[in-house]
Amino acid sequence: MRRRHLLQALGTSALGVHSASAMAAPGAQDVRFLLVFLRGGYDCTSLLVPTASSYYYETRPNIAIARPGQDGGALPLTPDWGLHPVLADSMLPLYQQRQLAFVPFAGTDDLSRSHFDTQDSMELGQPVGGRRDYRSGFLNRLVSELNPRTGNTPATAALQPMAFTSTLPLVLRGAVDVPNTLLSAAAGRSGVDARQAQLIESMYRGTPLATPVAEGFATREEVARTMQGEMEAASRNALSTKGFEGTARRMAKLMQTRYQIGFVDVGGWDTHVGQGAATGALANRFEELGRGLAGFADEMGPAWKHTVVVVVSEFGRTFRENGNRGTDHGHGTVFWVLGGGVGGGRIVGEQQALTATTLFQNRDYPVLNDYRAVLGELFARLYGLNAAAVARVFPGTKGADLRLV
Repeated sequence: MRRRHLLQALGTSALGVHSASAMAAPGAQDVRFLLVFLRGGYDCTSLLVPTASSYYYETRPNIAIARPGQDGGALPLTPDWGLHPVLADSMLPLYQQRQLAFVPFAGTDDLSRSHFDTQDSMELGQPVGGRRDYRSGFLNRLVSELNPRTGNTPATAALQPMAFTSTLPLVLRGAVDVPNTLLSAAAGRSGVDARQAQLIESMYRGTPLATPVAEGFATREEVARTMQGEMEAASRNALSTKGFEGTARRMAKLMQTRYQIGFVDVGGWDTHVGQGAATGALANRFEELGRGLAGFADEMGPAWKHTVVVVVSEFGRTFRENGNRGTDHGHGTVFWVLGGGVGGGRIVGEQQALTATTLFQNRDYPVLNDYRAVLGELFARLYGLNAAAVARVFPGTKGADLRLV
C-alpha cells in the first residue's frame, strides 16, 4: 500500500511563471480560498476510516466505524478507505463528483501534543525548532506575496482577506491589515449605532488611524447588511441561523463578492471521553460540519468552480481508543481539500499500511505529508507563485507534488 510522492522544487518553468517577482497570476482575483481550522485535534481515524486495517478494529472495540456493508458501516471510497456514514448526504456527493480529496498522514513536525503550541506552530507556518515570529502568520505572508507593494509598504490589498472570527488569528497577523468579524447569529447586531460610529470617526479624523477606523466601520456595515438579508430569509424558513451551516452560508455570501481569502475556526474536537462511533458526540459534529461545508459550496454558486476549501486540525488522535471510550492527543491527521476545480475523488499523498509496527511512537498516525509542503504546492498552483515566493510564505519548504488543483 506504500505510495511515495517525493517532494520537489516548484520550478518556475514547471509552473509557467517566469517573473522573479511573486505577483498574483492572471485570474487570481477570481480565486477564493478558505481555510477551516478544527481546533481541538479531531479524530481523523473516524472520519477517513482505514477499513483495510484489521489492527484498527482490534484497537477500537467500542468506537470503530464498521466496515462498509455492515450496520452503521463506513461509506466505501477505495479498497483501503471509507468515510464516516453521517457524511453520506453532504461530503460523499462532492467526493463522487471529484470535488473533494483527502490527504491522510498530514500535519506538522511539532511533537508537543499541546493544543496551543501546535496550533500556534501551524498558523505561523515557520520552521519547527526555530525562533517564532508571532507577528507573521502564513496567510498574511501569502496576501503580501499576492498584493503589490510600494517600497516596503503594502499597498491597498488587491486580494482582500477576512477572518471570520471574534479575534484576529495568528495565521492572518502580519504586515497586511486584515479585518475580522464573527458571523454568529448575533453578529448582525452591533453595540455601536450610526451616531456613535460618526462620533468615533470624528475623534480620529486627521490622525494616522483615521483610515483604518473608517474602513472598520464600513466593513461592519457591509456585514450587517448581509446578515440582515440572511435573517429575513430565515424568517421564511429559507436558511438556518443556527450551527455552522448558517455561518458557512454567510461566509460564502461575503466571499462571493468581496473577500478572496478567508479563515474560520471550529472548536469542540477534543474527544477524550465518550467519543461515539457511527452515532454519538463526534458523529454529530461531523454531520454539522459536513452540512456547513456543503452549504458553503451551494451558496458560492458559480464561484464554487474557482473556490478551494482546506480543512485542517493541529493534530490527530491516538489510533487506539482509551479507557473512557475516547481518544487522546495524537500526531498525524487528515486534511480535506474541497472545491469545484479540485482534482478530487482521491486519497492523495504519501501513505502506508496501518499495523502494529507502523504507528508513530507506537500510538499515532505518522506525518508523511508536511502541511507546509501541501499548502505550498496548492498556493503555487492557485496563484502562480514561483519557488522563491513559496519559500517566503513557508520558509525552508518546497511544495509537494500532489496536484490537488
